[in-house]
Amino acid sequence: MVAIRLRRGGAKKKPFYRIVVIDSRKKRDGRVLDIIGYYDPKPETPEYKIDKERYDSWVQKGANASEAVKSLIKKAK
Repeated sequence: MVAIRLRRGGAKKKPFYRIVVIDSRKKRDGRVLDIIGYYDPKPETPEYKIDKERYDSWVQKGANASEAVKSLIKKAK
């Protein structure tokens, strides 16, 4: 099963997330299949970018998005 979820990066107390496609059995920061965007919650207005074409492509192939990613997709529209 394939999942679309956030992968944490950045320093302590300064998170930065990549939106990744990964095997759902892997760890949060495990090897990814594809990186389709990013999310930076720290600025006054959180920044995010998602490649909608690649997101839609993975969803058509059967990937399930996490709740956090689904909320970012809604905001991006």
